[in-house]
Amino acid sequence: MTNFEPSLRLHLDGEALVSNWRALDARSGPARAGAAVKANGYGLGAREVVTHLRDAGCRDFFVAHWGEAETIADLVPPSWISVLNGIAQADIAAVQALGAIPVLNSPEQVANWRNAGGGRCHVMLDSGINRLGLALDQASILADLDIDILLSHLASADEDVLQNARQLEIFADARAHIRAQRSSLANSAGIMLGADYHFDLTRPGLSLYGGIARAEMAEWIKPVVSLSARLLQVRDLPAGAMVGYNATHVCREETRMGTISLGYADGYLRAFSGKGRAWVDGLELPVIGRVSMDLVTLNLNAAPELREGDWVNVEYDLVTAAALTGLSQYELLTGLGTRFARIWR
Repeated sequence: MTNFEPSLRLHLDGEALVSNWRALDARSGPARAGAAVKANGYGLGAREVVTHLRDAGCRDFFVAHWGEAETIADLVPPSWISVLNGIAQADIAAVQALGAIPVLNSPEQVANWRNAGGGRCHVMLDSGINRLGLALDQASILADLDIDILLSHLASADEDVLQNARQLEIFADARAHIRAQRSSLANSAGIMLGADYHFDLTRPGLSLYGGIARAEMAEWIKPVVSLSARLLQVRDLPAGAMVGYNATHVCREETRMGTISLGYADGYLRAFSGKGRAWVDGLELPVIGRVSMDLVTLNLNAAPELREGDWVNVEYDLVTAAALTGLSQYELLTGLGTRFARIWR
């Protein structure tokens, strides 16, 4: 099979990823930090993320779907993998054969797991986010289960609101009624709420990958992701020329324009239209016109020497991009597409 050189590169810093996990682990106090590696390792590549974090000492990995568990089950013991979205009755035989651990979220799932012979499981308690999970008054149905981790999930850990303390209170009460080997409440932001939220295991996700879950993390969380794209064409446009779909940009002056191989199919969404930037040698290259499926157009006047085939760096600082576009840092990461060459260093 011919190996074509991709015209998009996702540069991924493995040392920064490991540094972030170690920093989050240290700030978890006596608790151990696991790692949320769902959504293909938040868009970076789950297999590479798991390999880096496994070698750094991580022993608990969280995914959403059973296919995600299967993807990494040859890299770590399957019992280290927790599947957050629970089980369907039709899948139980395959679940037991794989050996990853289901997170049971409803009375129906509890009953199905028990009727299939049970085994080690985790349980999600809904402490107030009102998505998945059992209510505290359903604790009695768990009495005979072999529960490793009792989990819950904070709804607003990135904010200083009373909801955090209320969820903590509910979860702490649940621990008195539900027998489990370990307890886990805090995500990336929750780690920063203090020792009361740490319990036995924390579950960072966003901040492993360079996201700033709370402002006080900005000083020590390191960026992991950067983007570059190859110029497909360079051309000179006269003043008054219209660029892109629906002519949303009109050149005010003679403009050297470059088109790069990047678009919303790659996760670089229309929200960057007329707002995003690329850089080369410290020179700013603004995005002009509308972002399309496969192409983005840049104003190259600051670097007129650029030619077809040259590479530019696309600005993708997560906090800056979130403020610029209104997208969340989570969306910016998990939306990154499959057409990037993912280059780890």
